[in-house]
Amino acid sequence: MQRVGQMTVRGLWIISHEKGENVSIRFSRRFSTVEHRAKSLAGSSYVAVPEESTFLQLLLTELGLSDSGKNYVALRDDCLYRPRSPALELHVDGPGKGILWPVLTVSQGPLILACLPLVDVPPEPRPPLANLLSVSQGLTLLAGLQTFLLGSGSKPDSEGLVSRLAVLPSVLLQVCPLGTPLDVPLPGAPATPAVPTSGTQKQPAWKTGLHRGRALVNVGLIETVRSMQYGNQSRQDLWDVYGTVTCKCEVEGVLPNVTVTLSLPPNGSPLQDILVHPCVTSLDSSILTASSVDNYDGSAFSGPYKFPFSPPLEPFRLCSYTSQVPVPPILGSYQLKEEENQLRVSVTLKLHESVKNSFEYCNAHLPFFNRNQMGVVDMKMSSGQLEVSKEKNLLLWVLGQKFPKSREVTIEGKISFSGPAPGPLDPLCTDLTAYVKLNFKVPDMTLSGCCVDQHSVQVYSSAKPRIVTSRELQSKEYYIWNSTGTAPVSSGQMTM
Repeated sequence: MQRVGQMTVRGLWIISHEKGENVSIRFSRRFSTVEHRAKSLAGSSYVAVPEESTFLQLLLTELGLSDSGKNYVALRDDCLYRPRSPALELHVDGPGKGILWPVLTVSQGPLILACLPLVDVPPEPRPPLANLLSVSQGLTLLAGLQTFLLGSGSKPDSEGLVSRLAVLPSVLLQVCPLGTPLDVPLPGAPATPAVPTSGTQKQPAWKTGLHRGRALVNVGLIETVRSMQYGNQSRQDLWDVYGTVTCKCEVEGVLPNVTVTLSLPPNGSPLQDILVHPCVTSLDSSILTASSVDNYDGSAFSGPYKFPFSPPLEPFRLCSYTSQVPVPPILGSYQLKEEENQLRVSVTLKLHESVKNSFEYCNAHLPFFNRNQMGVVDMKMSSGQLEVSKEKNLLLWVLGQKFPKSREVTIEGKISFSGPAPGPLDPLCTDLTAYVKLNFKVPDMTLSGCCVDQHSVQVYSSAKPRIVTSRELQSKEYYIWNSTGTAPVSSGQMTM
């Protein structure tokens, strides 16, 4: 496919003729949503697209292919009229009369292709055609359709043209959905209908095309954990977990059926607050009833969670959920004390035994706000590497891909702030109010234990697809606050 752009078309017509005779509209398509926009934009100057017979007559007159007995037509041939080919004017009479502009045309052999793009400019004065992107894009669309219908020659056999006109409705669903050209069909595209011409399934309007080629179903499960840890008995640590399941289904058929099943371990907490994509065709009502707002009484549905659906072409989020887990994956302790013109720093991080000790990455950010730039940094760590950014007053503790066998790491030392310029400011983190922010990702695991078994994905299609599943755990807003400072209260809704 070749990229065209983002303009819209009010109407599209394909006309066949033989030197001005035996003229007929072989194909036409109007887009009501675009016409509604045209009416709203034009207001009182709106000119409606006339009926097919009237449009055809006006177009043929403007092209000089009608009224063979009249060599002179005033609206077309008067010396005061300056046509701006290839953007033609059609003078519409009757109700809603006015000038329909710009009607774009491309002629080759026995065919005339015409379209009316939506142009958001005042009626007068008209801008130069070169300044209107919709004109060049409309001509690109017509040229692509011309090549699709006629091929490399100027006059294909009648059967070839008939077959390509028959498939054009389904082609337009893909290349020009709802009047917005996205692509143009490639030359030599198969002249066979993209949807069954005799069958029970009909191409839905929301599905702009069909997949052809190797079948593939890709299901990805991502769980995200947030945490606020204070290290203070007067405040309870908070954390929550939410998951999303995304799918990319490249499966043949108008409405293929796919079922994805989520499973929990025997002792896993039921999924809660489940939301599903509209393409899900049916669902057990008990799946949707579990809410994190209610007190857990042990009677909630605990799976397996089956989601049957007919997938769109693009990647989409199949469902989302929350889960209550007993502990956060990494427990931390942060102590920051002021000593003369220095800060004494002590951080301990412990990886919970239930978490897989294999990270894609794990980093700890220690920022220091409202102070001069860092001077001397004297830190010792039990594991990992330390990167110092004195301009940003930031320590980046790179823990790598594994914790040691003890599953515990520490860093401690002293930092002086004797730089000549002030460091970054933050109205929240004043005095000893400071935090450690963790960023990590753990592949092939989730805190809830939820997973998508590759063998549980069912696809009802003519071709057996390749099925790929994955899952991962990632952090977001994972903070460990200095226990000796004043930490803010979390504004997010988290669960114990």
